[in-house]
Amino acid sequence: MVSVCDTQSVTAEGIRTLLSDSYDLRFDRGTDSLARAKNILRDAAPSVLMLDSAFGIQIVLEWLAETVDLTTTTAIVIWGPSITKADAVRFLVAGARGILHKTAGLSVVLACLRTVSDGRSWMEASVFGESGRGERDPRSELSAREQQVRELVEQGFKNREIAVDLGIRPGTVKIHLKSIFEKTGVRDRYELALKGLKERGMALSTD
Repeated sequence: MVSVCDTQSVTAEGIRTLLSDSYDLRFDRGTDSLARAKNILRDAAPSVLMLDSAFGIQIVLEWLAETVDLTTTTAIVIWGPSITKADAVRFLVAGARGILHKTAGLSVVLACLRTVSDGRSWMEASVFGESGRGERDPRSELSAREQQVRELVEQGFKNREIAVDLGIRPGTVKIHLKSIFEKTGVRDRYELALKGLKERGMALSTD
């Protein structure tokens, strides 16, 4: 079952129509209220809940934190007209299972819903960036400390938090990150986090 929580109620009808011919996905219900969406998780436990990022980045993040105990059987897909790499990482770290653009084609939407229904994570490759498709990732070249820094970045830690966790200075964290970027070929911390998610089995669209 797929439910939809969107700022525009007509969107749910679009998903209903899209799924009407699906052999394995069924539309359940739609709402334009985050409070009612929480009730849907509690009472219906759909396989997937599509959540509109237009409610506001911080509001969605807080909602994800509040519903963490209710989403163990429901995959949350955050979708919106434009989602940056930074926001994508924040959503995924907060517990979302999928990131999807509202401009995605029908086949991409269906692929996303089926992937997260099967327990995997999903993201459109366009969010990842061009280097997300590259093969260069000499993780073995990273020092033990760089491995630690990378793992914390992949978990959404900020530089100051990494410094506290590892007992080093924030400036030292920056030095490690620069080295990590050079060795892995990524351009920023968000791309680094997304690359880590990809390595752990996150599916990327090919459209």
